[in-house]
Amino acid sequence: MKESNDFKVARYGVLGGTFDPIHNAHLFVAESVLEELNLDKIIFIPSGIPPHKADHKITRADHRLMMTALATNSNERFFVSPMEVNREGKSYTVHTMRELRDENFSAAEFYFIIGADAFIEIETWAMYEELLKITNFVVVTRLGSDDEVLDKIIEKCKHEFGADIYKVTIPNLEISSTDIRSRVEQGKRVEYLIPSAVVEYIKKYNLYSSSTS
Repeated sequence: MKESNDFKVARYGVLGGTFDPIHNAHLFVAESVLEELNLDKIIFIPSGIPPHKADHKITRADHRLMMTALATNSNERFFVSPMEVNREGKSYTVHTMRELRDENFSAAEFYFIIGADAFIEIETWAMYEELLKITNFVVVTRLGSDDEVLDKIIEKCKHEFGADIYKVTIPNLEISSTDIRSRVEQGKRVEYLIPSAVVEYIKKYNLYSSSTS
């Protein structure tokens, strides 16, 4: 029997964030991109010390990492990486994508998932020119949003850097980590905004309470 020389390159989505805490909109975005682009898996990467939030108080990295693991545990195509949490100093996206690329050589393609609002500011990111060249981008937009400015920036990045950029449109889910933290501090329920395992973890460690040190 003749052996097949076909070699399938794995296709991985990458979703980063502080995840403080991770919530159902994060999970819905991940699942939507997974299905739309027919990816093999989504890698969730909680940030260590995000440069844009260096002066903000964020929950300890080990808590955020564990909440992300609990939230994604039931989906066999969701994975969590501690690579940014374990990295010393400020963590930039370009460093993460370099590391993923170098570890996998030609065995995988990566698709960095980003919201439209964040992508519009891509030129303010550290080493954004390199980032646009070394990874695919998936820009998530909302139904009914005005994409004129976004489309211009996407076309500019494609023309100047040869960037591969995909747009995925999803329903607008008004869920934010800021609001969840505020609700917990006020003693309000968050059961339908975040996975139940994360709710229990927040209660167990008294996260986001006004009495939390």
